[in-house]
Amino acid sequence: MFLGLDVGTSGVKAVLEDEAGALIASAGRPLALSHPQPLWSEQNPDHWVEAVIGAVDDLARARPRETAAVSGIGLSGQMHGATLLNRDGRPLRPAILWNDGRSQAECAELERRCPELHAIAGNLAMPGFTAPKLVWVAKHEPRIFAEVAKVLLPKAYVRYRLSGEMVEDMSDAAGTLWLDVGARRWSEKLLAATGLGLDHMPRLVEGNERSAVLSPELARRWGMGADVVIAGGAGDNAASAIGLGAITPGDAFLSLGTSGVLFRVTDRFAPVPEAAVHAFCHAFGGLWHQMGVMLSAAASLAWLARILETPEAALLAPLGISVERPSPVQFLPYLDGERTPHNDAHAAGALVGLRSAAGRADLVQAVLEGVAFASRDMFAALARSAQPITELDLVGGGSRSLLWAQIMADVLGVTVHRVEEGEVGAAIGASRLGRLAATGEAPADVCRKPQRLQSFEPRAPQRAAYDDAYAQWRKLYPALKECIS
Repeated sequence: MFLGLDVGTSGVKAVLEDEAGALIASAGRPLALSHPQPLWSEQNPDHWVEAVIGAVDDLARARPRETAAVSGIGLSGQMHGATLLNRDGRPLRPAILWNDGRSQAECAELERRCPELHAIAGNLAMPGFTAPKLVWVAKHEPRIFAEVAKVLLPKAYVRYRLSGEMVEDMSDAAGTLWLDVGARRWSEKLLAATGLGLDHMPRLVEGNERSAVLSPELARRWGMGADVVIAGGAGDNAASAIGLGAITPGDAFLSLGTSGVLFRVTDRFAPVPEAAVHAFCHAFGGLWHQMGVMLSAAASLAWLARILETPEAALLAPLGISVERPSPVQFLPYLDGERTPHNDAHAAGALVGLRSAAGRADLVQAVLEGVAFASRDMFAALARSAQPITELDLVGGGSRSLLWAQIMADVLGVTVHRVEEGEVGAAIGASRLGRLAATGEAPADVCRKPQRLQSFEPRAPQRAAYDDAYAQWRKLYPALKECIS
């Protein structure tokens, strides 16, 4: 039996998988975000640990025999979060998260300090990454910076509390701007640019390698054996790829979670920093991946539901499962800034084209289409370095909507597949990495593709209409940048 733990932004998920790869049980606990100032986004690291332990407690109560049989644990987590520890291994301050935009000025400073950053890290310096956050802390909280003994990412802090070991995997480490992504090792040059050294970093392993052993106390708490292996694990997107069986160059998926991610597997380090495309290590040695990222995907629909005080399902229901033409209203989904392709932490959202005849359904459709248009921007950015993507799997909370899936197919002009277990993909991927670390099996024998539940083909008339609407939508960001950013 194998346990997958996903430390997300809004909650923790825990899943149990058996030797046949079947999902036996799952549990979850919510997490709260703190926004103490504009552009800031923080969490208490200990809340991640409490949520993980609580979720596994729930599994142990509901399925005690299966939980006791766990031999391998895998971890997945939100990327980039800066968890600063003192010499006693305790957090010095709340973790600064991936969607925190305070360090825009520090990004420019970091690139001035290290002109080779793009070539080594394969990415632009963006506020979401970890390194600029440390430059900000050094400038604005120097006493805290002076006490920093280790910097861990969210799932690495959870691993530390589960095992006592400070270890990180390559895929998550690639999102710090401290990793030499092509060579898969920490870069002393990049670390020095932020006033840090190798001693501030955890040990590195591949995602399917053994990284630690579960502490005896927690093993007893959950009725497990004495040698439960914890795998290196993966950042949330690489773990989702494992859960989707995306381990072959060319495999691609689009995640509509809180953020939106377009993910493609590559067999080489293929950076495209000028288009704000991320180039990271995959969870296995010899594989890398490219990602386009939007910061507000399903979060955009959640925002509209909150503003209108209406559940998301009730907003979507009147539109049915397809629309025949684009909404007369257009939406920029930059509620928390944007990464690909603009790299603009100060970008803001907008609803454009409002008239007295516009109704709630027009606004809902505009939000879905705005996220789809932003996804098309990411497609164009990834196409700069490789062949265009011709089909993809759709995962995340937004994948529940048949309407959104059809809009995606029409806007992107590719076949979109809804897949089984799309909402627990990262936790499933983590479980499989735990299995690989415990058993030593070949990845291809374990990381199988999930069943495709439904496929959506682009419809020619709607595709043509969306081409025109997208061309108009593309004009909005540059036209409104100065007055709404």
